[in-house]
Amino acid sequence: MRIFLDTANVEHIREINSWGILSGVTTNPTLIAREGKDFKKTLLEICDIVDGPISAETVSLSAEGMLKEAREFSSWHKNVIVKIPAVAEGLKAVKQCKKEGIKTNFTLVFSLNQALLAALAGATYASPFVGRIDDTGWDGFEFVRDLVPLLDYYKYETQIIAASIRHPMHVVEAARAGAHIATIPYKVINQMIKHPLTDIGVDKFLKDWEKVPKK
Repeated sequence: MRIFLDTANVEHIREINSWGILSGVTTNPTLIAREGKDFKKTLLEICDIVDGPISAETVSLSAEGMLKEAREFSSWHKNVIVKIPAVAEGLKAVKQCKKEGIKTNFTLVFSLNQALLAALAGATYASPFVGRIDDTGWDGFEFVRDLVPLLDYYKYETQIIAASIRHPMHVVEAARAGAHIATIPYKVINQMIKHPLTDIGVDKFLKDWEKVPKK
């Protein structure tokens, strides 16, 4: 399973990319607005840092508008992936993007039906929002566990991005469920590397090292 960072904060992206484990970045209008910077400039800066898929989301409600934005965004950099919402107009846009060689991320997916339609339309990625599904009282990863073998059985090329990750165990569940990718907030990816026993062990080793005779 690959790891994407779910943020538009350039400094956070630069930091996590330095770890050597990052394969891509996902953004959305909320994350872009949070940073208060120019959209295109931010996307291009991210593309300079991470050599992998960088998702940029459309905001139009019509297929025509989505396609216009998709063509523009994808012209900015070869790594830009266009996020399109899981609605009927989005399916039309995804289908045409596929014909034009524009890679897409079908986002805000909450059902197997939506994911199946994404695959049929030719979406490069589909993003089930597992955390938000959990919020409704359902198991977001039961959805992913059902979806992955379905796509494999019919040999669809669409890859699954587990999105709306809320905590480190969500990442583990994404891997267990067979998601191709988990897109993870900065806070959660930092929590993944932390463990109190590691901290205790490092502290003990350093204290013991101080006792070793030095020439």
